[in-house]
Amino acid sequence: MPPVHSFVQRLKWPDYLIAAVLIGFFGYIWYAIEGTLNYKWRWELIPGYIVGWHTGREEYFANLLLQGLTATIRISIYASILALILGTILGVARCSANLTVRMLARTYLEFLRNIPPVVVVFIFFFFLSQQLIDALDLARWSRGIARQDDIWLWELFFGDMRRFPSLISGVIVLALFESAFVGEIVRAGIQSVPKGQREAARSIGMSRTQELRYIVLPQAMKKVVPPMANQFITLIKDSSIISLISVQELTYKTVELVASSRMIFEAWITTAAFYFIVCFGLSRLFARFEKRSDQR
Repeated sequence: MPPVHSFVQRLKWPDYLIAAVLIGFFGYIWYAIEGTLNYKWRWELIPGYIVGWHTGREEYFANLLLQGLTATIRISIYASILALILGTILGVARCSANLTVRMLARTYLEFLRNIPPVVVVFIFFFFLSQQLIDALDLARWSRGIARQDDIWLWELFFGDMRRFPSLISGVIVLALFESAFVGEIVRAGIQSVPKGQREAARSIGMSRTQELRYIVLPQAMKKVVPPMANQFITLIKDSSIISLISVQELTYKTVELVASSRMIFEAWITTAAFYFIVCFGLSRLFARFEKRSDQR
């Protein structure tokens, strides 16, 4: 039986009712925007802001929205790697036998998890990220790279090298913020390992480091994969916050597009669609991986 036909057969009357309500709701919003606000839709211009055509070079190029989407993906990947490293360290520290280490890690986690993300972003940017970039003189170094001829590999991984400090700022700020949530996930995974296994490891002469490395962490990391996947999706959505510190990701580029073209609804609906496609696609991919791992 075809999958679409099977899906339709599973639908009940409440599903049709919900679908009708949603269609009516969005239809009313569409009517209100077009009628009450007298808004002129210009959807035909949106594709040109995703992929543009350069008349001089006679070639296609990534325009504002695609540039922003690419930057968002880059920042999310790099920030998730850094957040995983920091979060794992924090999670292990939360379960440390040393009270000082345990309390320092808990203070960091509780501080970040109970302060609005916007405040955290500004604190990390002005007091840490920007100071680090200035200390390492990354702006001058990246401009030197940008003046070189063959830099396609740099641009593949980091985009426009003239904006490299901005990208690094976004990665650091986002990773520091998300590491607090990753740390709690790792802590829960470590504490879910039965105490009997830890006691058995100590009984055969293992040190605490060996116990963590060979017994606890392998089991904990397997258990935290599903929440880690969800946290990565959350990180992609949270990346929109760093547009406030002028990191040129998708939300920042959308603001630029709205300011230059006045296509308010078209631009933001397209941006929402990009976020939805990326996040929903990843959620289905992670769900499939999780299902396969459960079947093994």
